[in-house]
Amino acid sequence: MEPQASPLQDKERLSWIDAARGLAILGIFMVNVPAFNAPYFLYGGEEFVWTSTTSRAVQTFIDIFFQASFYTLFSLMFGFGIFMMKERLELKNMNYRPIIFRRLLILIGFGAVHAFLIWHGDILLSYGVFGFILFAFFNVKPATLLISAFSMLGVLVIPLTLGLYALRDSLGALGNSQPAEEAIRNYGEGNLMDIWQQNLTDWTYSNNAGTIPLLALSLIPMFLIGAYIAKRRWLHEPEVHLTSIKKWWVVTGGLFILFKAGPYVIGNPEWFQLLQDNIGGSASAVFYVLSITLAFRTSFGRKIIYPLTFVGRMSLSNYILQSVISFFLFYSVGLGWYGEVTPLLSVLIVLIIFSMQVAGSKAWLRKYRYGPLEWLWRTLTYRKKQPLKRSTRQASY
Repeated sequence: MEPQASPLQDKERLSWIDAARGLAILGIFMVNVPAFNAPYFLYGGEEFVWTSTTSRAVQTFIDIFFQASFYTLFSLMFGFGIFMMKERLELKNMNYRPIIFRRLLILIGFGAVHAFLIWHGDILLSYGVFGFILFAFFNVKPATLLISAFSMLGVLVIPLTLGLYALRDSLGALGNSQPAEEAIRNYGEGNLMDIWQQNLTDWTYSNNAGTIPLLALSLIPMFLIGAYIAKRRWLHEPEVHLTSIKKWWVVTGGLFILFKAGPYVIGNPEWFQLLQDNIGGSASAVFYVLSITLAFRTSFGRKIIYPLTFVGRMSLSNYILQSVISFFLFYSVGLGWYGEVTPLLSVLIVLIIFSMQVAGSKAWLRKYRYGPLEWLWRTLTYRKKQPLKRSTRQASY
């Protein structure tokens, strides 16, 4: 999600990186809208509400291709961006540590506003807090980054999965009906204070002593994998590293299918979900970013994917905007659609809004160097007002 550190001309940009960020914004929105619209993603019970064949097919599609695949992709790009920033600052003989430190603190501020005033499912606050771990890895070897990432992914997931398998006959998916009913009442019928109180309740439920280690050990490994890719310069010089990229594309694609789609062959058991999300989701994130990079090697692929770059260059602004729009659509202080949108309709909402974001981002970037929140983030990071408006000569693609 890290924006470019200088207003480079488009021909100098690594557009496939922007496209990967844009794809991450689309994928996150596809998962977030159903979670924004109803309490079932958090508290369970959707199988008793969305019972039609179409609804279940859509949910399965989202689970395989989107769930746990795009916040991990976003995380990968975050780690990649932080290491790119470090590299550029070093080339300018600047002390990168205080600058990146401020950048993370500001991100925590953005995340706190988003998490507590707009939506409990915010990821920015976690990025800002866990991002400080990267200071311990700035000067290690690439192999250390990869070994550390794989170790973190396995340290809790494998033992917990074995434990869940041992208890598989006791597991159920009945859902927590009372909290779900309270969420429907507060989000769907309450006033602004009720919404904010419910938001805090949901955030606290999602971020507790039991879930934070799992969150950390899913985000930090992706930061490190992004850092590894940055250090290896796979995305900087894809032609040079094409053999490695294709090899890892095949490996991660295989793991993606095995761990994300494979569980459905055996009934998608609950005990397998940690492996599905943490291993399958992480593999799919790498697969997606490498797919974007390879697709950009062809004129057809570049033509199809290029619109994602506009959203990707304004990823922070577009991410927050999606939540603001969802707040208005689903909560009682807006249109009040909470609990009323089917899975299929949620997909249509995502596609319509995202298409508008593509067009809006393209129009914005025709006149301005950065998205509005990217500009604010950059200005606060460097403690100096940054140029925002493009010159006439720069206002072209």
